This record gives sequence, C-alpha cells and structure tokens, in this order.
Amino acid sequence: MLFAITLIKLVLEIALLALLGQGLLYVLAGHKRQTNIFYQLLQVLSKPFTAVVRKATPAKVADRHVPVVTFFLLALMWLVVVIEKVSLCGQIGVEHCR
Repeated sequence: MLFAITLIKLVLEIALLALLGQGLLYVLAGHKRQTNIFYQLLQVLSKPFTAVVRKATPAKVADRHVPVVTFFLLALMWLVVVIEKVSLCGQIGVEHCR
C-alpha cells in the first residue's frame, strides 16, 4: 500500500511541476511560448491531466483556464495523498516509511 501511495504522489508531483513550469514559461516567453521546445515538452507531460479536466468541466470554462483548474485539482489530490501517507506511516511505523 505504501508503494502505491508513493507512486501516486510521484505522478502527481511530476504533473504539478510540469504545469508550474508551463505557467512560468507562459509568463517569461509570452506569445512565443508555442515555439519553445521546453514549453512543448511540459505540455506533453501535463496533457493527460488537462484532457481529463477539460472533459469534466462544462463548456463555459475557457480552454485557457483549464491548466489552472487542473493545477488546483492536482494540488488538492496531492494534499490528500500526503495526508494518507502520513496516516499510513503512523500506523506501520516511521522506520518502515523510508
């Protein structure tokens, strides 16, 4: 169970960092971000998550807001996973959680 929680936490962290990097390049690169290879790589990493959120949100939500919504949903999921991991480590002992 600990391995599964740690794996889920890792995947969430990768997606969150990809979205955070995308946001940073959005600010730094401006309109030329679409030609930036690093921006495109970060888009590929975060695309599965943003696609799920795009399908789950109503059509009223603009496409440009979907990455922000995705970031906050993933951050909430990450927080839940961290709380579960701390709870599990409290049950089995901290020495087994390393």
